[in-house]
Amino acid sequence: MSTFPECHGIIPARYESSRFPGKPLVEIRGMPMFWHVHERASRCPQLASVTLATDDVRILDAARKLRVPAVMTGSHHQSGTDRVLEAAQSLGLPPEAVVVNIQGDEPCLDPAMLTELLTPFSLPEVRVTTLATPIAPDEAASPDRVKVVRAHNGRALYFSRAVVPFDRDAGPGGHLLHIGLYAFRMEALRRFGQLEPSPLELREKLEQLRLLENGVDIYVTETRHACHGVDRPEDLEKVKHILEND
Repeated sequence: MSTFPECHGIIPARYESSRFPGKPLVEIRGMPMFWHVHERASRCPQLASVTLATDDVRILDAARKLRVPAVMTGSHHQSGTDRVLEAAQSLGLPPEAVVVNIQGDEPCLDPAMLTELLTPFSLPEVRVTTLATPIAPDEAASPDRVKVVRAHNGRALYFSRAVVPFDRDAGPGGHLLHIGLYAFRMEALRRFGQLEPSPLELREKLEQLRLLENGVDIYVTETRHACHGVDRPEDLEKVKHILEND
């Protein structure tokens, strides 16, 4: 019987954002957004630690004042996963550890989603996991909503901005919306960092396709928990309302 691995959460928090500069520091109910994400992630019983990974001294200083563990990372990273890899190496996480990439713009994160993300690691063959949830047909049509198709055992077959699978007979939906939470065994995370961006990744602008194109399986767990990310300033009011009624 395999032993459940040691698990650590890392929250990438980049200051510059084309749609919402300074997003990690925006105040929600008197605390910066990153604090809410850290506080909620820390409720997950499977996580031994949760650390903020940033490229900006303003975020680092704010984290230290609030006693949120944080590390400084480079500003050159092309993706949040690359930043998570640098942070994991900086923290000296053991090679057998599992690392969770926790989105820094999810102040309403449900800790149960992290448990769902981590549960498959009881199986030694699982190297990378993510989540998905059912999506309405009208939402599935949007290229901003990434869809995933999976095999019977949960292994991802493909991620796409297109409507997949395509229903030739125009029947009911049945599509799954990908949720951008990932967990990696350290060796899989390092493998991601060693790989060049792949053709399908560049075409769809989806970094997870880099792993699939290079033969690294991603296992997808279906969740009924909702995500409420903050992509733009106008998303804040909805998030504040959710937190006030939580």
